[in-house]
Amino acid sequence: MAFISVRDLTLEFTKYDEEGRAESSNKALDTISLDIEKGSFTAVVGMNGSGKSTLAKCLNGLLLPTEGSVNVDGMDTSDDSHIWDIRSKVGMVFQNPDNQIVSSIVEDDVAFGPENLGIEPAEICRRVDDALRKVGMYEKKDKPAHMLSGGQKQRIAIAGAVAMRPDCIIFDEPTAMLDPSGRGKVMEIIKELNAEGITCILITHFMEEAAESDRIIALKDGRIASDSSPIDLFSDARLIEELGLELPPAIELRERLGMDKCVSNIEDMADEIRGRAQQGRNSFSE
Repeated sequence: MAFISVRDLTLEFTKYDEEGRAESSNKALDTISLDIEKGSFTAVVGMNGSGKSTLAKCLNGLLLPTEGSVNVDGMDTSDDSHIWDIRSKVGMVFQNPDNQIVSSIVEDDVAFGPENLGIEPAEICRRVDDALRKVGMYEKKDKPAHMLSGGQKQRIAIAGAVAMRPDCIIFDEPTAMLDPSGRGKVMEIIKELNAEGITCILITHFMEEAAESDRIIALKDGRIASDSSPIDLFSDARLIEELGLELPPAIELRERLGMDKCVSNIEDMADEIRGRAQQGRNSFSE
């Protein structure tokens, strides 16, 4: 059984007038069906307004379906009796780190979630230290949170989610407000967490980040327009254009250089170029 199972998910927002009468409605999500396996790394992409963040909030019960269902580890998000268990299993990290910091001191902020779960103080201390080490922020544990950079704050927000010991973390455009260095560090952390067995779902508009995942779900007008591997998606130029997306720089350069289809990120490309250069040197020396 899939860890997260979505069936015919439709979410409709209704606008009401001052007297409480329905004026209009809009389907933010329209009959979405998908499964997410435990331990996987899935990216969700699409233009603004395609339904990415709305879908993310449905996956841990922050938003409930108008029609259809979302099940997390066999629990229906529409069942109130399961909602806290679901949110313990599926953590979220949002776009703006300033909106996620709740305490003035770093370690207090990371401890906030476990404290609300009623975990023993000694265990909370262990979890906080472990989470801060995972994101490379242990040395900042006693620092005021407001003194940190945007990238550091986002790493603290991730540590807060990690300290809850969830099975899955949804990252809703976590790098949108960061500089390239901060973005790179956050992506390193996401990949490391996934390598440790945490299911990662990344909502992003940076295609080079999506290319790091195992699977990309592309949304358009609240529907799934594509569900495939990064290589298959980015090899379909017509679909990329239809979805209003851009090729990751590494893949665009790969095509210009006539490299192998499997080369999809900067690291692989560097290896390919080094290999070609070495072959050229060997041929010349012969």
